[in-house]
Amino acid sequence: MLVLSRVVGEQISIGHNISLRVLSVNGSSVRFGVEAPQQVEVHRAEVYERIQRKQAGAKGR
Repeated sequence: MLVLSRVVGEQISIGHNISLRVLSVNGSSVRFGVEAPQQVEVHRAEVYERIQRKQAGAKGR
């Protein structure tokens, strides 16, 4: 795992077409924005896991 420190307004690039920007920090909560091509799906981890479970259940039918 790569661990980076950023301050509000700074950006992290992933490849040449995805970037994360720190929008705000409030205590232990960090808000960031994701810029990615429309065809790239971006989900919170718990939503992604729910999607994966649903798809696995559909394959088992």
